[in-house]
Amino acid sequence: MQWLFRCTLILLLMQWLCTEFALGEVKIVRLPQHPRLLFNRDGIAQLKERINSYDWAKIQWEALKRRVDSVLKEGVSIPPRGGNWWHYYACPKHGAPLRTGKQIGEWQWEHVCPVDNEVLQSDPTKPQRDYDGVVIMGIHGRCASIVRDLGIAYQVTGDRKYAYKAKEILLTYAERYLNYPLHTILGEPKIGGGRVGPQTLDESTWLIPMAQGADLIWETLNESERQTLSQKLFLPAAKEVILPHRMGVHNIQCWKNSAVGLVGFLLGDEQLIREAIDNPERGYWTQMRKGVSPDGVWWEGAWGYHFYTLSALWHLTEAARNCGIDLYGEELKRMFDAPLKFMMPNWRLPAFNDSTEVALLAEIGFARFGLTQPIYELAYARYRDPIYAALLSRSERRSDFSLWFGVGELPKPQLLQWNSANYPLSGYAILAKGEGEQATWLCLKYGPHGGGHGHPDKLNFVLYSRGQILVLDPGITRYGVPIHSGWYKTTLAHNTLVVDEANQKPAEGKCLAFGAEKGIDFVVADAGNIYDGVRFVRAIALLNQDSIVLIDHIRCEKERLLDIALHLRGQWAKPVAADAWTPPNKDGYRYLRDAAIRRVDGIFEVGINLGKDWQILAKFIAGEPFELITALGIGPGGTEDRVPMLIARQKAQVAALACGLSLNGKAIELMFLPVKDGNGKITKDAVALRLKLHDGFVGTFVLNPNRIPIQVTMPEGTIWQINEVFAVKAVK
Repeated sequence: MQWLFRCTLILLLMQWLCTEFALGEVKIVRLPQHPRLLFNRDGIAQLKERINSYDWAKIQWEALKRRVDSVLKEGVSIPPRGGNWWHYYACPKHGAPLRTGKQIGEWQWEHVCPVDNEVLQSDPTKPQRDYDGVVIMGIHGRCASIVRDLGIAYQVTGDRKYAYKAKEILLTYAERYLNYPLHTILGEPKIGGGRVGPQTLDESTWLIPMAQGADLIWETLNESERQTLSQKLFLPAAKEVILPHRMGVHNIQCWKNSAVGLVGFLLGDEQLIREAIDNPERGYWTQMRKGVSPDGVWWEGAWGYHFYTLSALWHLTEAARNCGIDLYGEELKRMFDAPLKFMMPNWRLPAFNDSTEVALLAEIGFARFGLTQPIYELAYARYRDPIYAALLSRSERRSDFSLWFGVGELPKPQLLQWNSANYPLSGYAILAKGEGEQATWLCLKYGPHGGGHGHPDKLNFVLYSRGQILVLDPGITRYGVPIHSGWYKTTLAHNTLVVDEANQKPAEGKCLAFGAEKGIDFVVADAGNIYDGVRFVRAIALLNQDSIVLIDHIRCEKERLLDIALHLRGQWAKPVAADAWTPPNKDGYRYLRDAAIRRVDGIFEVGINLGKDWQILAKFIAGEPFELITALGIGPGGTEDRVPMLIARQKAQVAALACGLSLNGKAIELMFLPVKDGNGKITKDAVALRLKLHDGFVGTFVLNPNRIPIQVTMPEGTIWQINEVFAVKAVK
């Protein structure tokens, strides 16, 4: 009897262990039946109801069904080799993304530069020129998406022809996968590379939809087929290719976690689930707690990678949710919130760090990082925040996310009021005035560098008004071409200080003052240790929707060559009288065109035309004579996207420069006033600027970086005592 009791106890314990086990901070109950990755059974039922109830969902479903129906008529043909790095697919001369031309052989194509239509030949022996390999990588990705879509079609219709085609593709990959050589972006057979893709990143983005598709048809597979997929495809990819490559807190690691976690949930592999969620160095919770700032910004500081990270995370959060684990925590919610706090009035995010400009609203031409507006379908379904619905309601709901997760009717959008805000933990200050897309918006970037995706551009800023960017950041091009490091990742390519024609060091600045006084919004920031022995402090004040003033103060331990760069969208209003100038053969400078230089002893004004009847004026004043260089820099579109560029140059130990920007083309008057220290001696440690607008407004702005007691003698003879970092005295 006692023996029977012990056996019963052991059996009960074993049953409990099989149905529930702890994974660090999360508890995983026994995994439900398939499907359980992209959808569970309730999710499939909701998907069918959505298709039957809403035209936008039905349209998306019909488009998906057309895609998979066309695949049914084709044989299965997967590439004979792994793919190459997406970033190599650009013209090495112009930096412009290549266009795939006609097919000229088996797995071979023409590759066309869109600038001069030159046809480039692929060379598979040189990774940087293996353009066919990039196209092949795209084919691998489409095959994976088709497997997922075939699985969805099977679940919606119950027709096994879709499952059979998905199975055929999956088994074909299973038989070939281990024969694909391991390779990196340099063609090296080592950890960090993939078999299908040239990185573990590419392997992960391919493996995720493959796992989701397999999960959706799992019930149609026999045990032998399941074992083949497990042993020849999913486990080797997860355990032998992806897991050995460790990256800590990084957007790529988020993709790897999702790929590994999905394989774990697909196969019921506890080790893989544990690695994906709870690994203390790189798991999901570590990514959330170390990678997401309290402001909600992903730590790499590039909006493209913010969304790229979100597009990685959701696969794991949904699979976990379908398996009874809630990963939808506070940090993920903040990541969805952040873009709506930092966006420009046109619902786009600026091209800071390694990012292009990112559109939150669905737009053609802003698809590189994808999943901006569409991913808010999922965010709204899980969090039900009305601001997400406001974003979704601004354009047609035509995305996979609307089909998969869309929630019924949405409220109508409302006109947004734009206000200034400072986010010191992520290092952005926004100055804004106005309503809707016509508002004026400026963002100063002073915070963390952003790791490998950061740019050397502390105190860079972007200015938007009347529906377009006026002072721009060029963003990036593809990483595999010389112009990426030669221009886009140089300090000169940004609106900030360059010392001795060299890039800034990676640094973290800080905000010294932020606020509003007499209706004028302002920010003051210190760039931090961007150059040895150099301190750079910038103040920006937004007077109204049409008037902005910048005051820069630079102090060096010795005399240095100082360049303040400004990049403007538009065309020169008239030629600037100057002498031709040959830029030095240095990163950044060598890419300038039509450069000219002139000496300025006092004040100089430049006009920029932005269209019919719209001109902006930039007026410069410096404490000492300076040189003004005009040139054509490079915008977001590559070497042929030329934009007006100004460089205010001084050779000095201490320098003060101010710039007044008039967005309505009306004149701004500028004048420096003498500043004295507490002993009554003239000092260069602070700057006082007198400004007059066309409407009669007169204001005096003082930048006092060291917070020393100073006094300014006003034009009317009064003495103004100041000890703040920034002060404003304004009269009408």
